[in-house]
Amino acid sequence: MSEAHSHTHAPGEEHSHSHSHEPPQPSMAPTADPALQALIEEDFRPVPISLSDDLHNARCLEHRLEKCEPCDVDFVNLNRLATLLANNPNLLCPPPANVVTQKLSQMVTATKDEGNALFKSGLHTAAVNRYTGAANFAINRPPWEGNQLMREELSTVLSNRSAAFTEAGDYVSALADADAVIAIRRQWSKGHFRKAKALVGLHKLRDSADALRLGLSYEPTNTELLAYLSDIEKAMTKKAKSEIAEAKSEQ
Repeated sequence: MSEAHSHTHAPGEEHSHSHSHEPPQPSMAPTADPALQALIEEDFRPVPISLSDDLHNARCLEHRLEKCEPCDVDFVNLNRLATLLANNPNLLCPPPANVVTQKLSQMVTATKDEGNALFKSGLHTAAVNRYTGAANFAINRPPWEGNQLMREELSTVLSNRSAAFTEAGDYVSALADADAVIAIRRQWSKGHFRKAKALVGLHKLRDSADALRLGLSYEPTNTELLAYLSDIEKAMTKKAKSEIAEAKSEQ
């Protein structure tokens, strides 16, 4: 039942509208697509599970593993989401992808800064440990967040850790981190610079020069890459002359 009338809202302003006294209609739940539902049911298979002591994580029933090849189960991503929701009881559902977990960003930055301070103090092994902690924070972003921020944070931390490994004389680990940086942010010059540094430590000057040239293909005017490439080319020339002189002396 509706009742129409008019009244004045302000001097000289009058309009008509209706007030409804009918009860609100209940919202209807969306109807499932029968074809899609059939596909889901066809693919569904019950899996026996056990739960962790805090009841937040799923495990295979037989071996109590969250990823188990014999049982053909992998609950890693499910458990990650469950842990995030359990640790944030006020989060009733995943927020939109543009929401960033500020606390996590602060933890990444603070831990990375601790590593930077240790690096500047010459404590390179301790710096590696802090960078590793920052990397662990970076990769634990909620799955509903866009991964661009994670890629930037992680690549920066791994680049710093590569530098620390180089200064500590662990060139293999430095190279591994540099390759990871390039895989995450291929066009970023720092990854190619770190790789070149590690390769020099491994006495691979030609490979180091190639790494720098690849970086320059993305940033042709990067002064850091250009200067280091010049240094390496001079070292290669000096080494070649030394080898020629040594060969002549042995004749």
